Amino acid sequence: MKFRAIALSLLALAAAATPMRAEDANDYPSRKIRMLLPFAAGGGGDVLGRLLADRMGKRLGQTIFVENRTGAAGTIGAQQAATSPPDGYTITIGGMTTHVLAPAVYPALPYDPIKDFTTIGRIGTSAILVVATPDFPANDVRTLAELSKKGDPVLYGSWGVGSTGHFCGEILSQKAGVRLQHVPFSGAAKLANDMIGGHIKLGLVDMATGTPLVQDGKLKAITVCGERSPSLPQVASYKEQGVDFERSLSWVMYAPAGIPAPIAQKISGALKESLAEADIVERLLALGITAQFIAGDQQRDINVRDIEAWKKVAVDARIEVK
Repeated sequence: MKFRAIALSLLALAAAATPMRAEDANDYPSRKIRMLLPFAAGGGGDVLGRLLADRMGKRLGQTIFVENRTGAAGTIGAQQAATSPPDGYTITIGGMTTHVLAPAVYPALPYDPIKDFTTIGRIGTSAILVVATPDFPANDVRTLAELSKKGDPVLYGSWGVGSTGHFCGEILSQKAGVRLQHVPFSGAAKLANDMIGGHIKLGLVDMATGTPLVQDGKLKAITVCGERSPSLPQVASYKEQGVDFERSLSWVMYAPAGIPAPIAQKISGALKESLAEADIVERLLALGITAQFIAGDQQRDINVRDIEAWKKVAVDARIEVK
């Protein structure tokens, strides 16, 4: 009996370790799916995740519930997603920081953003908004560069060391000759509030934070890092203002590495169809995101290329998070 019990235990372990067969995907999903978000509740990434969870859940015929896991610029949540069972019941959304910039600034990142994930597909592109107080004496990249050469470097804020805002500020220094000094804040909302209060004159914030403040005249837009945004179509991009920079800043959906291909395709299909809905497109624009689906394999190749490009920015600017 003892040997029989051991044999049964070994068989159970072997069954648990056996990858899901393609035909089993026909029953997927048979229970709730977790969307593990590495963003704080109430922020732009959280709003994006909850919107897609609702719409994709309806298409898949199951509830997708959101679980927030924040900390270390999103890398804690990303690590938890990477180490979750690759069965299709955990998905996540990654921004630039978690999957492209983190490898450039964290010397001991606890996950590989390429090998430890299955790329489901691109959700869309966004931009980082360079904003200033209304009385700031520069209105574009050229006059900002001229101003920075007249005295001390211009102080600018971002939502933290190694953030996308920090990187976009360093690109202005490296490629546009703007003399800047970085001041990290605990979040984009905190930075925006301090700018409105007059404590700092220049900052880089996400579109969801900055767009309404520019529209209300509380801050003015200098430029956008990334592509010109439909949310503020009058604001010219870095490249349009002579800065040698052309990279998409993407939001991407991922699952743990090893998820069965038919299940990944089901999730990808639900994402693609959701992003084609007119009301989703409009709601993403309100967050400063231009809906743009790109298939997982193609987006994975883009990530590989972009990681190397941003690493060079980090090395030249000596950006490192210890």
